Amino acid sequence: MVEKKLSNKTKFWLTIAFIIFIGFLLWLADRYFDDYKLRVLRLIAIYGVMAVSLNLINGITGVFSLGHAGFILVGAYTASLLTLSPEQKAMSYLFGIQPWIEKLHADFFTATIAGGIAAAIFAFLIGWPVLRLSGDYLAIASLGFAEVVRIWANNALSITNGPLGLKAIPEYSNTWWTYGWLLATVVFIASLVNSSYGRALKAIRENRIAAEAMGINVFKHQLMSFVIGAFFAGVSGSLYAHWLTTIDPRLTTMGPMLTFYVLIMIVLGGLGSITGAIIGAAIFAILFEWLRDLEQPFSFFGIQVPGIPGMRILTVSAIFIIVMIFWQRGIMGREELTWDNLIKWSRKLASLSRKRGEG
Repeated sequence: MVEKKLSNKTKFWLTIAFIIFIGFLLWLADRYFDDYKLRVLRLIAIYGVMAVSLNLINGITGVFSLGHAGFILVGAYTASLLTLSPEQKAMSYLFGIQPWIEKLHADFFTATIAGGIAAAIFAFLIGWPVLRLSGDYLAIASLGFAEVVRIWANNALSITNGPLGLKAIPEYSNTWWTYGWLLATVVFIASLVNSSYGRALKAIRENRIAAEAMGINVFKHQLMSFVIGAFFAGVSGSLYAHWLTTIDPRLTTMGPMLTFYVLIMIVLGGLGSITGAIIGAAIFAILFEWLRDLEQPFSFFGIQVPGIPGMRILTVSAIFIIVMIFWQRGIMGREELTWDNLIKWSRKLASLSRKRGEG
């Protein structure tokens, strides 16, 4: 029996209705949630942009990159230097500031785009030699890039303010900016994945040699994926900096550990699934905040347990290991939450419940 699929027009209007419904829920949250819940809600969207952008590189193209934190840091610094006023920069830089940087100023949208473009330029310059490597060599080279960016930020006193970092960054990353950028990221990358370029990227992921034999320019497509993923990583860096309101290259929030956090998100959600990347980002953000209590003194069945620094990272890592052992494909595998899949899954559930009722 051939399953009847929805028409493209029906799916389009269902998607529009779904976006309006999500927008209404966000409006309610923006109005009735307290500040802490709103910050977590916005963090979910920021992590979502990070996860979807890395998923394009690692999950869809099959390029094992560990340099995502470097692109996020480039985007964060670029955007923050543009949104900080000349007066704020003059007061913050104790070691002196480059005159051309002091005069730079732009609105948040322009600064975010500039952060994405700066990250994309770095990705092109790094990707041109690095993507000629493969496997572990590529992973190590990209990880080295992220560390080079962090060390450079820690020492470029007249540009990044060195180890003092940037403070008093305007808190522009509200609910609408964060979820608006998440929507833009998902729409762009989903459109790319469903195009002929996306099919070529998936072919490269499955078998690089076979893809090359079919006439696909493997290096060109991998570089394109690398640059696009880095652009949205830079965008997420801007959102992240204007959510944190501070950048410090010495902190783990902007270090190489951030890449591993994003890797956990996409593997947990399902490597190669855009929907899975968002689900993984949401679970990670909520878990990471909820488990913060483990680092404070708490009572467990009447027993007083002292706070253990780093316990939440250890707990999240343990959960990740358990998922990798028992649920290697992640929550979504490579499936997407499409209207056709929802109908197919609902029919399967109805069929299963009917068989149980008959049994």
